[in-house]
Amino acid sequence: MKELVLEAAEFIRGRSPLQFKWGIILGSGLGSLADEVVQRVTIDYSSIPHFPQSRVPGHEGQMVCGFLSGVPVVALKGRVHYYEGYQTSEVAFPVRVFKALGIANLCTTNAVGGLSGSFKVGDIMLVQDHINFLPSPLKGPHDPFFGERFPSLFRAYDPMLQDLAEKAASKVGIPLKKGVLASVPGPHFETLAELKALRIIGADAVGMSVTPETIAARQMEMKVLAFSVITDLDPSLGGEELSHDAVLKAAKDAASNLAKIIKEVISLHEGS
Repeated sequence: MKELVLEAAEFIRGRSPLQFKWGIILGSGLGSLADEVVQRVTIDYSSIPHFPQSRVPGHEGQMVCGFLSGVPVVALKGRVHYYEGYQTSEVAFPVRVFKALGIANLCTTNAVGGLSGSFKVGDIMLVQDHINFLPSPLKGPHDPFFGERFPSLFRAYDPMLQDLAEKAASKVGIPLKKGVLASVPGPHFETLAELKALRIIGADAVGMSVTPETIAARQMEMKVLAFSVITDLDPSLGGEELSHDAVLKAAKDAASNLAKIIKEVISLHEGS
């Protein structure tokens, strides 16, 4: 995989020679932040060598390179998922490319179902930790180029970046919830019994992404910050019948608030 990652990174450098500081992954319905990147160069995933192609509505399949809050970033409008038939190592491929581009900080986002009675649709949850039910992206032959064979996931989500996120949210006046994300294979939504089980083991929200990217990033010693947008609620907590269209609408409605927080995080981090 090393050669494939380096080839993809070299292609991107040929289109945008910036020294990127942040890689941002924008989940279902959350791609509008990329439209705020200035002096941007947009690259279709289909043109990047070996880059996985998104096949899900709400994931546009474009990489945007440029400046956000005055800082060089790469933003992905959409991701690929395990449930599309990809291996989790393929899901994590873009993060490995980020690292090959010299990026040290990963901000990843997704749309999730809320499992806490304190949540409402549209809330933004700062991910403090995760419970992963997806296969590890590190499964298979080990290449020391990417880091340790057995990386620690203790404090998988960087405490300093979490502190900045809380300060950023307070500064822009947007409430920020905190919690644990459970990541499941999908693509179906969960049964009531499964939702109950997830609550019992400590999950505050459930989604179908983020964890493969986080695991790969931590293996490569990148710092990770993650936000989940609550797009639906557990029916036992008053949620309605689920649909992907409803998820996308709720995500798009919350995207502007999430964008404000992320931009402020990047600004605060640059000044720290």
